[in-house]
Amino acid sequence: MTLTFSRKLFAVLSILLTLSACVSSPSKMDYTAFRNSKPRSILVLPPINNTTDVNATNGMLSQMTMPLAEGGYYVVPVAEMEETFKHNGLTMPADVQAVAPDKLRSIFGADAALYTKVTEYGSSYRIIGSKTVVTADAKLVDLRSGDTLWSGSATANGSETGANISVGVGLIGALAQVAVQHVVNVVSDKSWTVAGLTSQRLLATGGPKGLLYGPHSPKYGTD
Repeated sequence: MTLTFSRKLFAVLSILLTLSACVSSPSKMDYTAFRNSKPRSILVLPPINNTTDVNATNGMLSQMTMPLAEGGYYVVPVAEMEETFKHNGLTMPADVQAVAPDKLRSIFGADAALYTKVTEYGSSYRIIGSKTVVTADAKLVDLRSGDTLWSGSATANGSETGANISVGVGLIGALAQVAVQHVVNVVSDKSWTVAGLTSQRLLATGGPKGLLYGPHSPKYGTD
């Protein structure tokens, strides 16, 4: 009886340890295709806007080239990209992202393209505060093979940029501050500032799930 109980206890403990390891160990991203591709230049396509804010596409697009350039990649100028698509009658992000990878490469000569979707963008009024959130998903696609080299997502909110509601003003005063803050956020387009933080997080290089360092970075090949 004792031997049988010990075996059962050992089996249960083994299962629990296995499950614990599965929960505590986050899955690692497979960079095999990324390393084999070795992209040097990236074409940033206009993000698809899945929000109700008409500024989401331009708000994100205007700030996505900087982290890529800082990460060591040559980025096709946004103005050149937009003008080329407009000249060919493509003005909607969904239509632009539907262009075949090999066609994009033949036009721009880039090694890879960044496909992005904005799922949250803008300020919303709430009783407890005015909240500004920007969330986006992206994937990097090899324009020579059509393979996905990397994918990721990121989010940021206005509280991370230093906006605070004063304390000690009472309930009426706090509600008034929230209302005023919401108007300020909308008028000043605070979402644009938050989108910058989201872009930095989304396209950061060198992290556990970030982009690999580009060929123009002094850290190229170290990750």
